[in-house]
Amino acid sequence: MTTDEAPEERSDRKRRDVLAAARRRFMVEGYASTGMEQVARDASVSTATLYSYFPSKADLFQHVIEDAAGSFSRLITETATVRGDSGAQLRAFAYAYANFMADPLARSVFRLVAAERRRFEPVARHFFERGRSDFGGTLISILGRLRSEGRVEIDKLSWAAGQLMGMIEHPTFLVPLVTGDEHKAERPIEDICDEAVRTFLARYGAAKSRELWEESGAIPLSGDGVSAEL
Repeated sequence: MTTDEAPEERSDRKRRDVLAAARRRFMVEGYASTGMEQVARDASVSTATLYSYFPSKADLFQHVIEDAAGSFSRLITETATVRGDSGAQLRAFAYAYANFMADPLARSVFRLVAAERRRFEPVARHFFERGRSDFGGTLISILGRLRSEGRVEIDKLSWAAGQLMGMIEHPTFLVPLVTGDEHKAERPIEDICDEAVRTFLARYGAAKSRELWEESGAIPLSGDGVSAEL
């Protein structure tokens, strides 16, 4: 902290420190075992200061989940501004989504929300709906742009988006979620994303775009392991 820090800046910093400390506590110990005094101590603030920001543990938990959702959302929505060919735009989204899904922090938040779903059903529902809207919505907007430019041939954008995201989620998120964070994807994230995008464009890429990609060797022909009928 600098000596010329304005009161508003100091207050915002302390609030961020509290949220960070609370998120760590909730993820490690769960909601029930986390005490407000512990959070205050971890954040180096008094309990009076903590309660001035968040009047109850339930309120603190809701803000922790909302803050995490906002951070995840900003990471993904930035990919919608990437330009280039269809492969470059989809890879930008795929890399960001895969790195998010492979982050133990993301899995911890999902586990925490799932564990406390009954206690905080509106919070859990909002968290999952926001994820679907922000993540899926970002990819749908990218696919919509590519379709309007004649680069992909897609009837149902939401279905296609779900297929691409599913190819990324399984190895980077679902397997470690079930088997434990120590079990990482066997392939590098870049390989997972590149293969997912190649498979996706082999199915949905416009005919002219597929020809250009096949000529460049970027997309394997159907006989090389990726079928155009996938």
